[in-house]
Amino acid sequence: MSFTNKVVLITGGGSGIGAATAILFTREDAQVAIVGRTEEKLTKVAEECEKYGKRPLVIKADVSIDEELNTIIDKTVTQYGKLDILVNNAGITVLTKLLDADLVQNFDKIVKVNLRAIVSLSNKAAPHIINTKGSIINVSSILSTKVRGDQIIYGSLKAALDYFTRASALDLAPYGVRVNAVNPGYTKTNLLNFFGQEDIWERLIPRIPLGKCAEASEVGNMILYLASDKAKSVTGSTYVIDNGSMHK
Repeated sequence: MSFTNKVVLITGGGSGIGAATAILFTREDAQVAIVGRTEEKLTKVAEECEKYGKRPLVIKADVSIDEELNTIIDKTVTQYGKLDILVNNAGITVLTKLLDADLVQNFDKIVKVNLRAIVSLSNKAAPHIINTKGSIINVSSILSTKVRGDQIIYGSLKAALDYFTRASALDLAPYGVRVNAVNPGYTKTNLLNFFGQEDIWERLIPRIPLGKCAEASEVGNMILYLASDKAKSVTGSTYVIDNGSMHK
């Protein structure tokens, strides 16, 4: 796959799936912009990308803050002159159950990043992506359909994201723009490290039919496929990458 002359914007680009995807796009000759809250992490990813000949645009921004979110598209288009591909990858999680005293506070915190920012960025990016007949890829989760009692907010918002993906695909199809989602299962990212359990990977293995967690680059490769001409007839779809976890 070649993305020569394509401009790609990736949120949550400082680590995990976002970082891996940025590197993969750069290897395929794309012009990349990465967004994240921590400039040090973004700089490390940029240096890794630069090994393949191109340094990405680094945009330090918190997508949960409107004043920062609203600058992202403009900075990307100002730098590169257009936008072909938007990867909505930024996400956070907190363990939540229905009886939690702070459930609503956690909902307000998570929804800003995991859904509101995606809706807002997609809305702002769409006119530019229509101009280039590009695509949008949303990073969802198998928890949009696989229920866990301690992820009531995260899973509910991912279910909403899947619907948003399908509805956006219908909305933008007349303009030649495709919208799809990738739905990872257990993936080696900092999101799982958040729970602070050093042996988390070993303890997850018995839950996974193929006996392994996905690498962030595997999810990244699916994102590249969906952004490429090889998927030119694919829109409104959700692609599961979970080593069989949905079925156990």
